[in-house]
Amino acid sequence: MTSTAPTATAIAPTTRHQIQKSGEDRYETLLEKFTENQDVRPSSQALYKRTLKHFFKWVKKTGRSLDRLTRVDILAYKESLTEDNLSELTQRSYIVVVRRFYEWAEGECLYPNIARGVKQVPKHGKEKYKKLHLTEDQSAALLSFFKHENARDFAMVNLMLRTGLRTIEVVNAKIGDITFRGQKRVLEVRGKARRDAADFVILTDKALEPLQDYLATRKGAKAGDPLFVSTSNNNAGKALSTRTISGICKRGLQAIGLDGKEYTAHSLRHTTATTLLKHGASLFDCQLVMRHSSPSTTEIYLESILEEQRLRQAPERLLDSAF
Repeated sequence: MTSTAPTATAIAPTTRHQIQKSGEDRYETLLEKFTENQDVRPSSQALYKRTLKHFFKWVKKTGRSLDRLTRVDILAYKESLTEDNLSELTQRSYIVVVRRFYEWAEGECLYPNIARGVKQVPKHGKEKYKKLHLTEDQSAALLSFFKHENARDFAMVNLMLRTGLRTIEVVNAKIGDITFRGQKRVLEVRGKARRDAADFVILTDKALEPLQDYLATRKGAKAGDPLFVSTSNNNAGKALSTRTISGICKRGLQAIGLDGKEYTAHSLRHTTATTLLKHGASLFDCQLVMRHSSPSTTEIYLESILEEQRLRQAPERLLDSAF
């Protein structure tokens, strides 16, 4: 059913002549202006454009008007994604882009943000399994395994465990990103959506020394070269891919007996956070290290610690002595 509920002022007078065109021209202009204002790589901009186009097609197909959409309509669109039997990953990506569109549109005084607070599609079935963190003994065993493998893999896995770097951040890291801020040695972090380093992690001696040992093996390496490079014939000297990094981590995890699908390269990041919290770091300190924009994301790691304590202490054992 077409929504007829009134909304706040949809399009500001100062932008009406720029955006409110007729038919396809209007939608195309919105697509172009939205995507060109997203601070992401060109490939991601193209993906955003394709995804938002799906939403616009749904609006037109259902006889709705972009000017009169309400939150109820956004929820109806979300429901339609499930009815179309799209994968959970696809549904989630469509909702993310719609939310970003309305955040942008509100900032440009085009439309009120009617998608604010719309929840993601929940994960179910095969796509839902928890990434487990490593215990301190398991972390030590993993580092011991790689220390006897090669300098590159040891330096990389050690860095990931001690800083919580994501695989894409490892891929993007350059030798020249190892620098100083104040009196502290740091690694400037380049994420997926940003090309310029903005975040950083502090390199302790235990994080830095294996890096120095590895870089000493790369004679003639320059500041602009990738921090970790491939040694294969086809890709020698090029940055490792996220797939290769994940494979290296998985090989080490399997070698120390952690062969379940719950243990992946991302488990190293979980390990960084949970270990920090268990050793007295505040939630805010942990948020800074993990580079989370919201503390609610960091709180997830508290759940892992509580579960670990629950399993270790097992109060149900007290019942065995009672009867």
